[in-house]
Amino acid sequence: MPVVVVESPAKAKTINKYLGPGYTVLASYGHVRDLPPKDGSVDPDHDFAMKWEVGYDSRKHIKAIADALKTDNALILATDPDREGEAISWHLEEALRKRKAIKKDTPVSRVVFNAITKSAVTEAMANPREVDAPLVEAYLARRALDYLVGFNLSPVLWRKLPGAKSAGRVQSVCLRLIVEREMEIEAFTPREYWSARATLTTPRGQEYEARLTQLAGKKLDKFDLENATQAEMAVQAISARALTVASVEAKPGSRNPSAPFMTSTLQQEASRKFGMGARQCMSTAQRLYEAGLITYMRTDGIDMAPEAVMAARDAIQDRFGDKYVPKSPRMYKNKAKNAQEAHECIRPTDMTSDAAALKIKDADQRKLYDLIWKRTLACQMASARLERTTVDIASDDGQITLRATGQVVLFDGFMKVYEEGRDDNGDDDDSRLPQITQGEPAKFAKGALESQFRKADDKTRDEVIETPQGKPGEMRRHDSAVLSADAATLALQHFTQPPPRYTEATLVKRMEELGIGRPSTYASIVTTIQDREYVRKDKNRLIPEDKGRIVTIFLLNFFRKYVGYEFTANLEEELDKVSAGNADYKTVLAQFWRDFSAAIAETSELRISEVLTVLDKALEHSLYPPREDGTDPRICPLCGEGQLHLKSSRSGGFVGCGNYPECRYTRPIGGENAENGDRVLGEDQGDEISLRSGRFGSYVQRGERTDEVPKPPRASLPKGWQAEDMTLEKALTLLSLPRFIGTHPEGGNVHTNLGRYGPYVMHTTVDETGKESNLYANIPDVEEVFTIGMNRAVEVLAEKRAKGPGRGRTAAKPLHELGEHPEHGGPVNVMDGRYGPYVKWDKINATIPKETKPEDVTMAIAVELITERAAKTGKGRKKAPAKKKPAAKKTAAKKPAQKDP
Repeated sequence: MPVVVVESPAKAKTINKYLGPGYTVLASYGHVRDLPPKDGSVDPDHDFAMKWEVGYDSRKHIKAIADALKTDNALILATDPDREGEAISWHLEEALRKRKAIKKDTPVSRVVFNAITKSAVTEAMANPREVDAPLVEAYLARRALDYLVGFNLSPVLWRKLPGAKSAGRVQSVCLRLIVEREMEIEAFTPREYWSARATLTTPRGQEYEARLTQLAGKKLDKFDLENATQAEMAVQAISARALTVASVEAKPGSRNPSAPFMTSTLQQEASRKFGMGARQCMSTAQRLYEAGLITYMRTDGIDMAPEAVMAARDAIQDRFGDKYVPKSPRMYKNKAKNAQEAHECIRPTDMTSDAAALKIKDADQRKLYDLIWKRTLACQMASARLERTTVDIASDDGQITLRATGQVVLFDGFMKVYEEGRDDNGDDDDSRLPQITQGEPAKFAKGALESQFRKADDKTRDEVIETPQGKPGEMRRHDSAVLSADAATLALQHFTQPPPRYTEATLVKRMEELGIGRPSTYASIVTTIQDREYVRKDKNRLIPEDKGRIVTIFLLNFFRKYVGYEFTANLEEELDKVSAGNADYKTVLAQFWRDFSAAIAETSELRISEVLTVLDKALEHSLYPPREDGTDPRICPLCGEGQLHLKSSRSGGFVGCGNYPECRYTRPIGGENAENGDRVLGEDQGDEISLRSGRFGSYVQRGERTDEVPKPPRASLPKGWQAEDMTLEKALTLLSLPRFIGTHPEGGNVHTNLGRYGPYVMHTTVDETGKESNLYANIPDVEEVFTIGMNRAVEVLAEKRAKGPGRGRTAAKPLHELGEHPEHGGPVNVMDGRYGPYVKWDKINATIPKETKPEDVTMAIAVELITERAAKTGKGRKKAPAKKKPAAKKTAAKKPAQKDP
C-alpha cells in the first residue's frame, strides 16, 4: 500500500476520496526543512554548500511518514506542481533518506496534477516521474540568493540605520517602487486647466450634454483654457451663438472578454472588486484548490485545457443559449517568460457549478470562486456588440464646435456574466444619447446646469454659501466654475493630478511588468514590507513609512545595483534558465556573490554619521523644500538658530535641530507640512502649546524644556486621534488629565486618565493607617475620559470590583466565533487583545496583520495564521500520554546513537 505525501491535511482528505483504501495519504504540513538563520548556512567558500535543518514542528510529520514506510514500502510524492512543490518533494526525500526510512528497494516517484479531481489524480498516478532536478536547482539558487542578501545586507542596515529590520533581494526593490512613487507625488506641481460644456435639447425636448472641442475655429487642447478669464470667454462664446447639429456618426464596435485568470490578474481583480490583499486572496484560493474546486492557483499561464474549453462552451449554451457561444473556441496563448511557472489558467474544475450550487459556506471562498467561475465562462463567450455615436454641434460661423458621445449595447455577450474592474475611473462616455438628426437646431436647456454649478461651489468651501444670481444677461462665477446667464453652459476648473499611490493590485501589476518576482512570491513580498512596518496601508493604498524611505535611499546610495529594476529582472531570467535546465545554478550564485560581497565589504567601515550625511544630501530637495517666505529651509522653525539635519532612531529617520538638547525640534522626513509634523497650536497662560512627533508617535507639550522645567508637561495622542485634527482646545484637554470627576459615594476620589493600555477610571481611597490604594477599571471609549459622569464611573468600578480581588481577569469574550478548527478541532475565535486583535485556538495566539480587519478574518485566514504561529513557537495541542515503556534490557545501559530528526 503506497504512501502518498501532500502538503496539507485538507488536500490529503480530498485526494484520499479519489485514491481509496489502497493508499496511505499523509501531509507534510508545508516545507519540512529550511536554512537555519545563522552564519554558515550557505557557504560561498565551499561551492555554496547549504546546511538544512528540519523544523521543530516538522519532525513529528517526518516521523509519521517514516513510520508508515516501515509497512508500506513505496513512496509517492504528490506535492504542488510548481517550484515550491518540487522543492518540498526533494526535501522530503532527502530527509527520509537521511533517516534511512527509504530503503534501497523502496520505489520513490513524483506525481503532479493541476487540479484535485478524480480524473486528474487518476491520470497523474498513471504517469509518475522522478523529482525534476533543474526545478529543484532553481529553488536552491533562489533560496541561497535570498539567504546571502538577507543575512549579509540586513546586519549592515541594523548597524548603519537603527530601527531598520531587514532587506531582501526582491522585497527591497518592491519597497523602492512605493517610495519612488511617493516622492513623485510630493514633487508633483498641479497645473490648472478648465473645460466647458453645455446642456442642449432636441426639437423633441430631449436633453443631452456636449463638451467644447473647438474654440475660435481651432481644436481645443487640454490646457488651452488656462484660467477663469479664458473660461469666461469660452462660456460667453458658446452661449452667444445659435447651434446646429453638424454631423451624426454611428460606428459599430465590439468588446472582447478578458483572458482567464493567472495568479497576478486574480490578485489584482480580487483587490479591485473585494479589497482583498494579495495574501488573503492566495490563502482563499489555496483552500478552494485543496477542496478540488479550482485548478492550481500559482501560475503564469492563461491557456486552458481543450476539455475545459469544451466544458465551458457547453455550460454557456445550457445557461444562456446558442447566441452566447462563439463559432470557434477562444484560444489564449501564454506570455510567461518561465515555462515552469506557466501551468494552466486558474479555472473551476466543474464549469456547470456556480457558487450557489456548491453551497460554499466561507464568504471569502464563495466570493472568490464566483469571480473565477464568471471570468472563466466569460472568456469563452461571444463578444459584446456596441454602437458608438459621435455628434458634432457647431455654430454657423464655424467658431464653436461641441461634441456629444454616447454608446449603446446592442448585444451584451460576455458582459451578461462579467466585466473586468478598473484601477481608475476612466473617461469613457457610456451614456445613451437621444435621437439626434443632422441639421436640426440644438437649443440650450435653460437652468440645466444650475445644480452642477452650486455643487462645484460647495466643493471649494467648508461653509454653505449663497451663489449670486446675477442680472439678466450676466454670467456667474466662483472659485472653480463659470455659469452662463441661462445656466445651460458651464466651465469647470480642474488641476492635473499626481500619479496615484499603489494598491496591492497595481503594485503586483507593476512588478509583473518589470519582471520582478514570480506568481509564488507576489503575496509574500507585499505582505513582508507591511509586516516590517516599512509600508502602511490606508484606504487600500500603500504609503511608505519614514523607516521605509530611509532604507530605500540608503540602498540606492550604497547598493544601487542590487535594488535596480533591470538587474533584479535579469537575475529572475537567469533563474528561469536554471529551472529550464539551461544554466548552472552555482555559476549564477558565484557571479552574484563576487560583486555583492565586495559591495558589503565597502560599507563595513562606514560610520553612522557618514551614512546620514550622504542620505541628508541625497534627500535635500524633499527634506528641505523652499519656504513660502523665502527664508532658509534648513533653519530650525522653532529656535530660529539651529540647522536642520537628518537623524536616525529605532523608529526610523527624522529631521531634527542641530541645537539639541537646547532645542528639541523634530519632524518627520515627509516635510514641515506632513500630516504629523510639528507645529505651534497656540498659547495658554503664557505657555506655548505645541504638537510634536516622537519615537512613539505624536504628542502635545506645554512650553519648552528649561533648567527650571527639565520635563515640561506632555501628553500622547490617544488611539484614533489624528495629528492633522489637533487644535489648541484638544491639546489643553489632554494636558489637563487626569480629570477629577468627584467624590465616590463610599468615599475616596474618582479620576479618569489615559494609560499605557488605554482609557480608564481610577478610584483612590485611604485607609485608617493613611495607606493609599487605587482601583483601576478600563473604559472602552477614549471620549468617555472627558465626558463620563459619576453614575457611570461608579457602575464601571463596581463591575471591576465584582470580578474579585487582585489582578485576575474574567475570560474575554470573542469578537467573532469562527467555529471548530477544520483539522484538529477546538474553537477558533477572533479576540481583542491589549496589543490589538488576534486569533486564538488552543494555546496559540496569532496576531492579525494590520492590513486585515478583525471582521474580515475567515476560518481559512485564521488557520493559516495559527499554522505560522505554531511553526514559530512549537506550541499546539498536547500529545497523548506516552505509552509505558517496557522494562529495559540489560544492554540498554549503552547510550544509543542519536538519530537524525
